[in-house]
Amino acid sequence: MSDGATTASSLRPDVSRRRSPDLASWLPARWSSVLTVYLVSRVFSLVLLAVVWEVARLAGVEFRTPGAELSLLDFTTSWDADRYRTIALQGYPTVLPTDAAGNVLPNEWAFLPVFPTLCHLLMVATGMPFSGAALLLSTAFGAGAALVLYRLVDRAVGHRGAIWAVLLLCFGPLGFLFSVGYAEGLMLFLLFGGVLAMQQRRYGLVLACGVVAAFTRPGALALALALAVHLVVRWRTERDAGQSSGHEPAAGSASSASPKLWARLRPWPWQVLPRRDLVQIVTAGAAVAAAGLAWPVVAHLATGQHDAYLQTEMAWWVDYVGRPAFVPLTPWFLLAGRWLGIAGIALVVALLVLAAVWFTRRSTLRLGHETVAFTASFALYLVAVFLPQQSLFRLLLPLTPLLGAPAVSERPVVRRTLLVGGIVLQPVAVVLLWLYVAP
Repeated sequence: MSDGATTASSLRPDVSRRRSPDLASWLPARWSSVLTVYLVSRVFSLVLLAVVWEVARLAGVEFRTPGAELSLLDFTTSWDADRYRTIALQGYPTVLPTDAAGNVLPNEWAFLPVFPTLCHLLMVATGMPFSGAALLLSTAFGAGAALVLYRLVDRAVGHRGAIWAVLLLCFGPLGFLFSVGYAEGLMLFLLFGGVLAMQQRRYGLVLACGVVAAFTRPGALALALALAVHLVVRWRTERDAGQSSGHEPAAGSASSASPKLWARLRPWPWQVLPRRDLVQIVTAGAAVAAAGLAWPVVAHLATGQHDAYLQTEMAWWVDYVGRPAFVPLTPWFLLAGRWLGIAGIALVVALLVLAAVWFTRRSTLRLGHETVAFTASFALYLVAVFLPQQSLFRLLLPLTPLLGAPAVSERPVVRRTLLVGGIVLQPVAVVLLWLYVAP
């Protein structure tokens, strides 16, 4: 299949794919195969974690979590899960911890409240310890994320692309994260659910998924930007369809002397789209954007320090770039320039160019403008605010729908290489990113 610039018509949504799905007919036919893949992958990941835990314990490796002796369950809820444990049991600090120089140290304000709150509620309801509640929720929401990912890709390119996207997510190098006490499963479930709801034009559900995601992990702003792209694409598509059918809505009272640009924009969205849909899209986008920007305000109100959240996040930057002033869109260049000089900056530019090429390939665009807009927006978010370090790998998981594109799923060598590579690299990731360095 050739890849290149797509025509405008290929961006138009397939109306037949946008109808509300008959889940009653879909679930019995598909859910079992998706869950089978997921359950097999959980056995694989748990065995890896158990082997690494036992070998490390016998070798006397000191785990970087409180307590000299950790059970396997405790081992699966270490690193960031320790922060979630503190939030679930004690809440957030009202005074930020600082070093002797007054610099803010890493603390719980970098971790959003939905996942630890759910853990707390499950602990209260069942009496189970945090480690059990966190592992149970992580595994359950990971299954939900796999199902929604399948449905999202299946609507666009069919079963093959969808099942391979699920396989590459579950058996990828970071697949073990669905078997530890992290919030990745919940976040992916919410983000993929928001994009799927956008495809189905269920904008109230987009709002709900986006707002909850905004308080689960950073990155929900990408959903708001994708919704803006969806609005523009839907407006242009329905406007063009109306013009071609000879039923163009009235263009209003603008004079014939209007600039050509304004003339080309007419008729406006409110003249083309159903008013109810337009109000829901704008409301959902504004609500998700507001929620995505709300946590720094919450941290400010709770601690009395206006930059509490920013300073907390940047406390993790110290070992890599020191304590620079935060400037959006510069962290990647800052890190690359600090360690590799001009060559590093050139490398970042090359990566951005390659990403732009990938997002505009015809194969990628077949996933639908909602999926492409969301994944591209999420990648832009990472470049804008995140300093690339070992956590980058798990932060790339929301880009998984791209692995269902025909350029991957319809090429046996590519998809099998990625699957085998993921299976081989997952033990390496467990040892390096879980035993020694927090992923």
